[in-house]
Amino acid sequence: MSWSFPIGTVKGTVIRVHLTFFLLLLWIGGSAYAIGGADAALASIVFILLLFGCVLLHEFGHVFAARRYGVQTPDITLLPIGGVARLERIPEKPSEELVVAMAGPAVNVVIAAVLFLILGGIPSVDATAVHSPGHGILERLAWVNVMLVLFNLIPAFPMDGGRMLRAFLAWRMGYVQATRIAAGVGQAVAFALGLLGLFGGNPLLVFIALFVYLGAAAESQAVQMRDIGRGIPVRDAMITRFESLPPSATVEDAVQLLIQTTQREFPVVDGAGTLRGILTRDAMIRALKEQGPATPVLEVMHRDIPLVGPRQCLSDAMQALHAGGNPAPAVGVADQSGRLIGLVTPENVGEMVMVQQARPPGPPPGPRNPWARHQAS
Repeated sequence: MSWSFPIGTVKGTVIRVHLTFFLLLLWIGGSAYAIGGADAALASIVFILLLFGCVLLHEFGHVFAARRYGVQTPDITLLPIGGVARLERIPEKPSEELVVAMAGPAVNVVIAAVLFLILGGIPSVDATAVHSPGHGILERLAWVNVMLVLFNLIPAFPMDGGRMLRAFLAWRMGYVQATRIAAGVGQAVAFALGLLGLFGGNPLLVFIALFVYLGAAAESQAVQMRDIGRGIPVRDAMITRFESLPPSATVEDAVQLLIQTTQREFPVVDGAGTLRGILTRDAMIRALKEQGPATPVLEVMHRDIPLVGPRQCLSDAMQALHAGGNPAPAVGVADQSGRLIGLVTPENVGEMVMVQQARPPGPPPGPRNPWARHQAS
């Protein structure tokens, strides 16, 4: 996620903090300082840091539950509105998704129960405020964990409650239809939250509503794309006409191809037709500015590009595009001898999905792969 930076790694999952998180700390600290001075500001900042420690543990609940089903989590990003664990994929078995979704709130239940035991009972609900000088930090932290559980159980997809709703719906209907209904419910809840935030003068609630609304729409679209991709072989969606670069090429050679074609990703292919890497337009321009036109493309290209076979499902290529911590700029399609015969990029996947959604039911007319572009070199 852009505007974020890593602060550590736990069991292969990178913990990242978004820069806007520090704006939250500044706002909380400034508000507390205006009310009670430096001591109040420090106490409020410590409370927020402990709160986000609980949020982080919540996200790791999802991480370790997903790991039981072979799903890895490249990173967790802490935002002002909470945490986001980016799973490689969402388990599509209803029982598995239900477990993964429930694992996060379950962590907060445990934290709240432990704090209540330490405090020797249940404190007053007045301790839920961030600025609550009459109550200790542990009292406020206990109640905030209860609030996190209740908030996350709201059936607003893609929040935990929305994912639980989809899991229950998926037992009775298809995964795609369950996602569509859960996303619709999530967007309706987001609209209500947005109105509540606007008329109640709560900008943070409006921000959460926007996040939920856009997240629900994105998740619904992603599921539809994966569903479409399952019925299409890679050979029907790959780009077959493209310009490539030899390993001896320089950035200046790539610049000429960039100007002469509409490509944005250029495969670097050796004499045997094996894919060595992908040079993107952004990497090319950056190298041209910082290192000069004579820079070999081997020094600036993206390596470790995933490969798929032409008979695999397009959904496999789509998953390979987004696997790992850094999404690949493209996926190579290789024949049995390892020779590059095509490319799959996010752009042409989007084109394929648009075509399939617009096409009337029935067998596809005309030649296969109508959006293949630029003759291969």
